[in-house]
Amino acid sequence: MILFEKLRLGYGSRILIDDLSATIEGGTLTALVGRNGTGKSTLLRAIVGLQERMAGDIRLQGRSVSDLTTAELAQAVAFVTTDKVRIANLKCRDVVALGRAPYTNWIGRMQEQDRKMVELALEMVGMADFADKTMDQMSDGECQRVMIARALAQETPIILLDEPTAFLDMPNRYELCILLGRLAHQHGKAILFSTHELDIALELCDKVALISPPSLHLLPTEEMIRSGYVEQLFSNDVMSFDAEQRRVKVK
Repeated sequence: MILFEKLRLGYGSRILIDDLSATIEGGTLTALVGRNGTGKSTLLRAIVGLQERMAGDIRLQGRSVSDLTTAELAQAVAFVTTDKVRIANLKCRDVVALGRAPYTNWIGRMQEQDRKMVELALEMVGMADFADKTMDQMSDGECQRVMIARALAQETPIILLDEPTAFLDMPNRYELCILLGRLAHQHGKAILFSTHELDIALELCDKVALISPPSLHLLPTEEMIRSGYVEQLFSNDVMSFDAEQRRVKVK
């Protein structure tokens, strides 16, 4: 569970998010949407302790991010960035094994239970047959699945993803988000991902967190569609949001 308590984020005199108090529960898939530069990545970075807060607090599983050691934070939340991993000779299994770093012994050697978790994580994302293939042989969609498997191997109750669909074609975008929803629902994880894909957010997610600086509105998807917040954010002289069809239309 992620709890925001009167959170304020920004840079210098610029405030991106202010007075945010909200909860993201386990077992839910939440999409974080908003225009470019409104603080989506900043919020994700703040949750994992990489971005300083201007005010307020963020609590993971009941504990403030500020009170968690590096090891405790790594066992509370996994973060999948937009960075592409294309290192030749680096096997998919080796990438997923990085997720076991918070649990391996002091010399970093994996035990049998760690190896089992790596294999299970690959199986959960449908990549077990690709375990011994190198990352430079993978498509963008397959690479994203491997990175999600790495996060699953980390065995955290919270998973964050920054623009996980950015480099994927339409079928792979939907497949990936359906996978994330299944992982959230079946394994009780709180999964939060930023995206520009409004249609995917409204069709496949349990909740939508919409940033309209300096506010962040977090609502169940159906309530968000009816709230008027989406129309306010995505409607202008050249486009408008159609609530019935759940998509942005060009005027």
